Amino acid sequence: MSETLEATVLAQVVATFGRHMTVRAGDGRLLRARPFGRALAVVCGDEVRCRADPRHDELHVVEVLPRRSALYRANLRGGSEPVVANLGSLLVVLAPLPVPDLFVVDRYLAAAASTHIAATLVVNKEELGIDAALGAELDAYATAGYAAVRCSAASGAHLEALLAAIPAGAAAALVGQSGVGKSSLVARLLPGEQLAIGELVREEEGRHTTTVSRLFELPGGRALIDSPGVRDFAPAIDTLDARSLGFVEVERLAGGCRFLDCRHMREPACAVRAAAEAGTFHPRRYESYRRLRVLFDKLTAARGPGGRG
Repeated sequence: MSETLEATVLAQVVATFGRHMTVRAGDGRLLRARPFGRALAVVCGDEVRCRADPRHDELHVVEVLPRRSALYRANLRGGSEPVVANLGSLLVVLAPLPVPDLFVVDRYLAAAASTHIAATLVVNKEELGIDAALGAELDAYATAGYAAVRCSAASGAHLEALLAAIPAGAAAALVGQSGVGKSSLVARLLPGEQLAIGELVREEEGRHTTTVSRLFELPGGRALIDSPGVRDFAPAIDTLDARSLGFVEVERLAGGCRFLDCRHMREPACAVRAAAEAGTFHPRRYESYRRLRVLFDKLTAARGPGGRG
């Protein structure tokens, strides 16, 4: 670290490796950093204030600046953990293979809706073909109001539509199951010389075995965060609307329920359940809502009375 480095630095987190990270200072320098204290949660996309630590040739992140938006997940104790920060949109990636776990897709969409982040479905590997079952699910998402971009990292087809889903001057995060091709999409979207965001990042990747999130700059002032693939995802219960749990169809239908506090499970005269039975609310999406409701109650109980998890 240069001896002329300022005592404090405002920076953006561009890569995370567990508790270690790389930040980009305002002048473009990439610097090694880590949070100062165990209580400070820092994620890719965060804007942070850092203090130099010359003894260890690194920066200490001493403050996370207020987030404009963030994606949060629940931990096993019901607490909230940030995943990525300062997003303009969430790109939920799925593919014909591996077989899509649409319940995970629904939970990402619920988390985005509950935190007012625009979400778009990205159907990668379109060259494998979209069968009738997946096509019907995509139609149900379209009815709910979710646009889908069909593209191929293998061929490069329709990636311009994927770029168009990222607002100018904003950052988007790619999320989804392992194996759906998020990193392959990043490699296609960025020229090879831009994909490597610096020797320091490559060095950190070699030093740490933890999963990595990285932020890449795109043309037009856009940015793309590639997050690790998951087997499951639970949206943070603090961020979910307790009545709809982030399901836009439930939000639209709930006004027709007899009871204002209807949970849309077994209550009489429930407009949400009636729509699912009639097929006007996609039954699988309703089942997804029911599963999230059970998980929501479980995580709420795990926090205990008045607990934060």
